[in-house]
Amino acid sequence: MSLFPPTKPKGSKGNLPLTTRFASPPFKSPYLMLYLTVRRDRLMSKSFDELTIADDFMFCTVMKDEELCKELLTMILKNRVGNIVKIIHQKAVDNKIGSKSVRLDLMIEDDTGKLYDIEMQTTDQKNLPVRMRYYQCAIDESSLNKGSDYNDLPDTFIIFFCTFDYLDKGLPMYTITPSCAETGQRFNDGTTKIIINSKAAEKADGELKEFLQYMNGKSPDTAFTKKIEERVSETKEDEARRREYMNIQSFEMDARRAGIQAGLAQGRSEGLQAGIARGRSEGFSDGARQTKLETAQILKRLGDSVQKIIQATGLTKEEIEKL
Repeated sequence: MSLFPPTKPKGSKGNLPLTTRFASPPFKSPYLMLYLTVRRDRLMSKSFDELTIADDFMFCTVMKDEELCKELLTMILKNRVGNIVKIIHQKAVDNKIGSKSVRLDLMIEDDTGKLYDIEMQTTDQKNLPVRMRYYQCAIDESSLNKGSDYNDLPDTFIIFFCTFDYLDKGLPMYTITPSCAETGQRFNDGTTKIIINSKAAEKADGELKEFLQYMNGKSPDTAFTKKIEERVSETKEDEARRREYMNIQSFEMDARRAGIQAGLAQGRSEGLQAGIARGRSEGFSDGARQTKLETAQILKRLGDSVQKIIQATGLTKEEIEKL
């Protein structure tokens, strides 16, 4: 299953121009909407041959191997992991119409009915708690059929492997479970959220320590990391995977160009209209200003940092934060 829809509607002929495929803000194109929802914080700037296990695309591809996936889960959850019966790569969870879509990196089900969502995260978007909350909500809603009892909800584990320390406490693993604030008693609703911090690899135990070091770029030196490295090498020799990755990269570059082109077109148009009313000089000034604002808005939606947007548009930090 492809991660993205085709770049042209079914039955159309030829590639659609960027300005048709990606509408100007507020991003009415369904293709760009899906793109922004799924990959807004994971833009693929690396070449295929540069990918490592810490890159989302490679991580998802390699961890479709049931043996490797279970071994990774067992490092974290010990004996709580059953036999894996299903792994879904880039699982789309669509809830009520109009709500934000969710696409999970790896959704795993074991023979006891437990569900595990594993994510690889290299960019700190400062939203991990609420993001995990939304993922939990999406998984729960898609797991319970109409008329079912609440007790039928499966136990779930949402696990984020991060290359940064989100809680900034220097621990390799943070396990979050609900509890009563007054008594400290565990409020067992069947949900567990885990944040893995590869920056604290040296403090982790055994195989997990070696895997986190491997995430950080260390050469593999355990049986597990060597098997992963072998799968990484095999993936890089797979022309189908290479083409898939390049198609995604092309889609992302098209989205960027489309957004900028839309901003330029709108800026020119508004600048011209303003020029008719207020004179050519003022009109072009307004058009250029609008272009900068529209471009900044698109780059912000694509997840670029404020500093990068400042460099690209010349706008101030305050102007960008107001968008």
